Amino acid sequence: MSLLPYGLARPFLFGLDPEAAHELTLDNIARFQHSPLSCLWGGKRTDDPITLAGLQFPNRVGLAAGLDKNARCIDGLAAMGFGFVEVGTVTPKAQPGNPKPRMFRIPERQALINRLGFNNEGL
Repeated sequence: MSLLPYGLARPFLFGLDPEAAHELTLDNIARFQHSPLSCLWGGKRTDDPITLAGLQFPNRVGLAAGLDKNARCIDGLAAMGFGFVEVGTVTPKAQPGNPKPRMFRIPERQALINRLGFNNEGL
């Protein structure tokens, strides 16, 4: 995976509120996932196929639900080399999720606490 965009964007993103940084990142992946610029974050997928529950995956590393709650960035996230991308959580009706603030950085642990809830646009 190319770290060039992250290395350039990190100081800017870490200057933003964590949720604003999350949304800005997803907005840009969605905007550019089908453009020539997608090569900036694309990675070489390591193929090491695995079959689980009758489903074949190109490798064992997947992206769990919660990052792309409205399935806007499937192709852009897949281009990063994941063996699978799970989107959502999607609910039948739109809902706002938990009250803000709901994402918190813990810099000394290089961690992020996510208490977004199931905010999504619904089906």
